[in-house]
Amino acid sequence: MKLTSQSLHPDFKLNGLEFSSAEEVLNFADGLRKAGDEQEVSVAKFLEKWLDFSETVTVKTSGSTGKPKKIELRKEHMINSALATGAYFKTGNKIQALLCLSAKFIAGKMMLVRAMVLGWDLHIVSPARDSLTEYDNDYDFVAMVPYQLWHSLDDLRKVKKLIVGGGRVSTELEERLQKVNTEVFATFGMTETCTHVAVRRLNGPAKSDIYYALPEVKFSIDERECLVITAPRIISEPIGTNDVVRLHSSTSFEWKGRFDNMINSGGFKIYPENIESILASSLDVPFIIASEKDEMLGERVIMIYEGVEARKPKLAEAFNTLEPHQRPKRVYCLSKFVYTETGKIKRQDVLAVLRKYKK
Repeated sequence: MKLTSQSLHPDFKLNGLEFSSAEEVLNFADGLRKAGDEQEVSVAKFLEKWLDFSETVTVKTSGSTGKPKKIELRKEHMINSALATGAYFKTGNKIQALLCLSAKFIAGKMMLVRAMVLGWDLHIVSPARDSLTEYDNDYDFVAMVPYQLWHSLDDLRKVKKLIVGGGRVSTELEERLQKVNTEVFATFGMTETCTHVAVRRLNGPAKSDIYYALPEVKFSIDERECLVITAPRIISEPIGTNDVVRLHSSTSFEWKGRFDNMINSGGFKIYPENIESILASSLDVPFIIASEKDEMLGERVIMIYEGVEARKPKLAEAFNTLEPHQRPKRVYCLSKFVYTETGKIKRQDVLAVLRKYKK
């Protein structure tokens, strides 16, 4: 039987409550709306949209690589994505899961879809940095952003499997994860692909730098060596990305950086994300790596950090961990960065502010 958005798994629960029909879920959603909490209202709005008879859901992109935009996702594709996640992680039904991501965005919405499709008992909490520490519950499956994971390290014993997305996991955070028993996976995906289409293990014996595809997902590269995703059960046609990768097979790749961020300095192709990952463990301020024109090099590497000049971080030692061509040739300070609603630095907006500052 083909699943639809009204097909609730018989084991589906929210906050421990059972539902015998879509109507009961809608009554629950109405109660959430009246509660007034931002997260609960967002959950209610999505449940109401999910359980109507339309074939699509309107979702908003995060805006980290451009202006936020609204796109239409087919509910059928979202269901297939949930099934693929369940198959890959072998989650089964009747598991305890935590929704600590905002239900306004695709990652939070998909946790709700997985619960309804796969039969999870989903616990809903506010998307705070320390959501995991607020309750004593144990969970089989949790999704977080790196910022939340940083603030949950001491409580990861409560979680069996955890996926982290929405930003790059720093080298230091990855090192800290080697001390926990929780199975932690970095995800690769986007709003258009109903969240992740590939994952890599961040800790334990299976730790890897390689992303592996979810079921029925295939990869190729274009002339720029950027990833192309083919997943007919999740997207209607292949989708090209600006993510430069080293393709290992049609179902695995190693991520190198964003093509639109790449710096060509003196003939070296430099990916800012790689430098940021190396420096993250040495610096305690928000920062980005970018470039500006240079007569000799073509482009030179620069750093921009958030703060005040009087509290300039100690950079010399940090820069010694980089190759000579990777080291920033200029360092700039801005009092305030621009962030997305999900807490990611809006790189292009920060660079626009810097350009005004330099005039």
